[in-house]
Amino acid sequence: MAFSTAGRTGPLAEINVTPLIDVMLVLLIIFIVTAPMVTRPIPLQLPQRSERPVDRPDPPPPIALHLDAANQLTWDGTPVAMSQLQGRLQEQAAEHAGNLPQLRISTDANAEYEGLVKILAAAEASGMNRIALEH
Repeated sequence: MAFSTAGRTGPLAEINVTPLIDVMLVLLIIFIVTAPMVTRPIPLQLPQRSERPVDRPDPPPPIALHLDAANQLTWDGTPVAMSQLQGRLQEQAAEHAGNLPQLRISTDANAEYEGLVKILAAAEASGMNRIALEH
């Protein structure tokens, strides 16, 4: 119901806040009811601390592969044919089954991209998963 003042005729333009308060109370009730359902405990199985040290073997020395500008591959400074690379990597993977060595691959700025792709494909095919790209 609108009231008029002495000099004015017609309704006053005021916001009716009653529906807004009703909506806010309904939302408050919904949040109060649903909040306990959201905060249920989640069962976790965390690892327990052990006083016994873990026996980890020393990692094998890393393998340094370098591809020069003439697309010649070297394995720790020794020239290797690209066709022999996968076989040698598989030998290393079989020799160090649980503890694979890291491959450190470096290339010259003028080396072809195809040579690097062949090295990475051979590493993936032999199961080598510790690869570092150096420059």
